[in-house]
Parts: sequence; structure tokens; C-alpha cells
Amino acid sequence: MSAEIGQLALILAFVLALVQAAAPLIGAARRDPALMALGRVAALLQLLFVGLAFASLAVAYLANDFSVALVAEHSNTTQPWVYRFAGTWGSHEGSMVLWVLILAVYGGGVALFGNGLRETLQARVLAVQGMIGAAFLGFSIFTSNPFLRLSPAPLEGSELNPLLQDPGLVFHPPLLYLGYVGFSVAFAFGMAALIEGRVDAGWARWVRPWVLAAWICLTTGIALGSLWAYYELGWGGWWFWDPVENASLMPWLMGTALLHSSLVLERRGALVSWTILLSILTFSMSLIGTFLVRSGVLTSVHAFALDAARGVYILAIIAVATGSALAVFAWRAPSMRSGALFAPLSREGGITLNNLFLLAATATVFLGTFYPVFVQMFDGRSISVGPPYYHMTFVPIFVPLLALVSFGPMLNWKRNDAREILARLKWPLVVAGLAFVFCILGFGFAQTLAAGGIALGLFLIAGALAVLARRRLRSTPFATFGMALAHAGLGVTVIGIAAVSAWQTSKVLDMAPGQTVELAGQEITLQSVASVAGPNYQANQARFRVVSRSGERMLISERRLYPSSGTQTTEAGIGTGVLGNIYIAIGDPDASGIVVRLWDHPFVDWIWAGALMMALGGALSLGDRRFRVGAAAPATVAATATA
Repeated sequence: MSAEIGQLALILAFVLALVQAAAPLIGAARRDPALMALGRVAALLQLLFVGLAFASLAVAYLANDFSVALVAEHSNTTQPWVYRFAGTWGSHEGSMVLWVLILAVYGGGVALFGNGLRETLQARVLAVQGMIGAAFLGFSIFTSNPFLRLSPAPLEGSELNPLLQDPGLVFHPPLLYLGYVGFSVAFAFGMAALIEGRVDAGWARWVRPWVLAAWICLTTGIALGSLWAYYELGWGGWWFWDPVENASLMPWLMGTALLHSSLVLERRGALVSWTILLSILTFSMSLIGTFLVRSGVLTSVHAFALDAARGVYILAIIAVATGSALAVFAWRAPSMRSGALFAPLSREGGITLNNLFLLAATATVFLGTFYPVFVQMFDGRSISVGPPYYHMTFVPIFVPLLALVSFGPMLNWKRNDAREILARLKWPLVVAGLAFVFCILGFGFAQTLAAGGIALGLFLIAGALAVLARRRLRSTPFATFGMALAHAGLGVTVIGIAAVSAWQTSKVLDMAPGQTVELAGQEITLQSVASVAGPNYQANQARFRVVSRSGERMLISERRLYPSSGTQTTEAGIGTGVLGNIYIAIGDPDASGIVVRLWDHPFVDWIWAGALMMALGGALSLGDRRFRVGAAAPATVAATATA
């Protein structure tokens, strides 16, 4: 019965989304309070019914209801319950239910917590959210129904993709979706502002928390995905420039630009049109990521569906949403120019330059991701774009951007003196210079790039500390602490990337029990190889003793076989440490023993530690009381346009 309840709930949510799309929009145009209130009620009821649909699907998974086709295809009785629950979003159809649930949560949040907004602005925001909700609920109902029945029902189901049966993948997709879908609120605010013909500092004050919340979730989701790929796939890397990895990186880059641009709009009433354009483009990048995962146009380990019809549907959503938004922007934006002026050397100027670099970085990733598609469409050839392209294009754009990060918080609004800025950054520059010299002396000129990366990371950390040093800590707002922590986290990540890229070492060899090999000053001995049984898999388990100057430890690496699907996975044995990891992955046995892949990864954990610091910095900023006291006063209106 749960499938029928879920199906009915989805249909009712679709009808409510249509009501939400129309009623408040008409009400705002007519200044009709009843119709605008109906939009709020529809948003909350839509959240109720989508939540009921999601709960119905989750119950079917947990109860092993194999009469539901989706459950039979992605779960079985031997799976641990947590992975049966994760199977709710572990398929294309289920992931779309999660997508519309999160969209409904954001819409409900605007309805519940947007009482301080102008009533017409809130109504138009909810109307745009309703349009997006109707599009994706229609997609789920008409092309990706998660509640189809099987008759007769099988006694046992298949199973969730074994690669997804991991704690990291339990949290990774929901966090990514919280980020992707969260940017829909910024899109809705941007469209509502264009329809209304009015943007002010209060608008920016309301947008920033939603953008920041989405950015925090997306940052955490990307970091978790990278960490999962590191320890689960057994390849010894942390980023491969896979198309779906790029799909999450592009909205993150655009969202970072939007976050900074909205700050300028709030504080100075500048960059009005630019901020609205970024709100459109950021969500468009999120939609493009959805298209990549579900269209089958690009091959990826992350891809859910290979159904071209579904891809065309999502492509139509992207075309309508982005095309109509850009058309309205072209019509309205010229009349919404701001009169706030600033010198090139100012905080506004620094953020503008920052945004241009972020936009250029996004463009290089977009081109590298879709160039193979364009070539195949027009030339019929199949090609791939790998890491060398991004090393030659993305890195030269991103490194100058990183160098500018510490300058931004030291700049004043409106105008600055160059000598004053250099004086404020004196100690961070000294720290970076000394670090560069010491790295060159210690590792030689052959490691100049690595030395530059270490110096740049320390410059970011020292620059973040310098921001706090210029203030009285007791009176410093949370947002400033959060910004400093996020910038320092970026520096930590840069150090981790530079170190592991320059100094990692590896070996691939056959080993037999009792054999010892040396790697990066550590002695690694294969002690035993045995077969072990898991709850729903069989595994070859290898135990290694690792001896180093810091002591002795035992690492376990497994090669697992999941009988239901015949899929093999690798569980790497990883010895973590502040200064780096020893990483061991095993392959299949052969005549000489077992294939073993060994890596020494200096400072690799700093990559994810820095990402966590960035997310925590965003959360600290989100806790700033200025985000909880409502919009700015009407006197701070920065830009208006007559309808």
C-alpha cells in the first residue's frame, strides 16, 4: 500500500506546485493578499505531500517490498538496513524524489521564515519555486515513476550498486542536492526581483543566507565525494576531473562568486545586475549537473541513467528556465543600474576581479566537460578530455585568484591606497616569502612549483589571521570569524594539494605472505591473506604490518565480491597521519601471490580538512545575528526600476 500512497502524494504535490506557481504570481500582480497567502499554503502542503512520498519509498525499501520495481532493482534482504535506506536515493528515480523533497523544503522555508519580506516579493519567489517544483515533479511522475509495481513480485531483489554501499555515499548525494537545489532559492529571488523591477540591500540581505547555506552543503558534499573516491575506488587519487565531478565544481565556483557579489550589493548597493545574473547562472549550472548525471551523454562512474528521453526532458527544463530568465534579465536589467561608484582599488573592485576569475575558471571546466560532446555531435569522433587540459587551463586561472583572496578582506570600501594595503599584508607576505625560500633550499629548484603552492597556502592562512589581528576579537562579528576560517581552510587545502602532487610516491608489485617492501622510509610486510564473509559479500582480506619511525600499525585491505550483482570493489587500507597517509590497495591473486598497490601521500588529509574548515567557516558566518534580524531598512534602497 505504501507505493500507492506515495504515488498519490506525488500527484497531489504536482497539483499543488501548479497552484503555487500561479496563485501568488497573480496575487502579487493584483495586490491580492488572499492569493498571495494561498501561495504560502500551497508551498507548505507541497512539502507535506512530497515528504509523504519520500517516506513511502523509504518504507518500501526498509520493508523489502520487492513488488515495487525500484526496490527489487536496488535492494535485497542481505543488505544492511542503512544501505537499504540509502537505496531510497541510490537510483535515478529515487534520487529525483529526494531532489523534489529538498526543493519543497526550501520552498517551505521561504513560506515559513519569509515573513519579513515584502509580501509581493515573497509571493513571486514562491511562484518561481512552484514552477521549478512543477517541472521536476512532472519529470518524476511522467518519466521516472519510482512507484511502479511488479507482478508477480520476486522473492529476492538485486542490490544497490556496491560502490554506493558506503557511509560516505549515504551522506554525499543528499548534501550535493542540498547545495544544487539550494541555489534555486537565489534563482527565484533573482527572477522575482526582475519581475518586480526592484532590488535593494534588503533583497541581498535575504538572499545571502540561502546562498551561504547551499554553498556550505555543496562544499561538504564535494569533499565527501572526493574522500569516498579516494578510499573506495582503490586508485590512490582524490580528484580525476570526471564529468560529474566537474558538474558539482561548476555551481560551486559560480556560487562562490554569487556569495561575494551579494555582499557588495548588501553593503554598497553596487553590482546589482551582476548579482542577479550570477543567481541565474549558478542555478543553471546546477541544472546542467543534473542533466549530466541523467542524460547518458557522458560516461561516468557517477551516472545514474542512460535514457535519452529523460535527458531531453531535463534539457528542456534547462532551456526554458535559463532562456526565460536571461530574456527577462535582458529586458529588465538595463533599468536596474546602481549609482554606487567605487575605485578599481577597493573591496568592491577586488570582489569584481575575484568574480571574473571565478567565471573564467567555470568556463574552462565547462568547455573541458562538454567539448567531447560537441566533437561527437559535429564530427562523429569520440574523444576524452583529461587532467592535462585542466592543468594547462584551470590552474593558471585559479592560482592568481588564490593569490588575490587575502587582499580582499584588507581592502576598504570605495577606495584604497596601495601602500596601505601592502603594509597590512606585510607579515603574510613575509611568511609566504620565507616558506618559499626554505622549500627551495630544502627540496631544490626542481620543486619550485611545490614551493610556490606551499607558500601560497601559508599566505592564505596568514592573511586570514591578519584579518582577525586588525580587530578587537570580542566585538568581531561571527561573519568575520567565518570568513577568516574559510580562507584559512582554503590555504590548508592548497598546501595539501601542492604536497601530494609533488611528493607522492608509489609502487605496484606482487607480494606473498611474509614479504617486506620499503616505501618512503616505511617497512610494509604482508602478514596474511584470507577469505572473509561480510553481510552481503565475500572478500579476500590482506593484513599488512607497517613499521615507521613513529611506531607500528596494522592495515587491512580487501577485495570484495558481491554475489548478487557479480560486482567487485576495493577497500583500501589507509594509515592516516598529520603529515600524510600510507595507502594500500590489493588486486586479484596470481601465481606469484597477490597484486599490491602502495602509495605514500604526504599531507593528503589536509585537502579534506581544509574543505571542512571552509564549510565550518560558512556555518559560523551563517550564525551571525545580522542574518537573523531581517532585511535592511527601506532607506538603504540601492536600485529600483518602474514596472
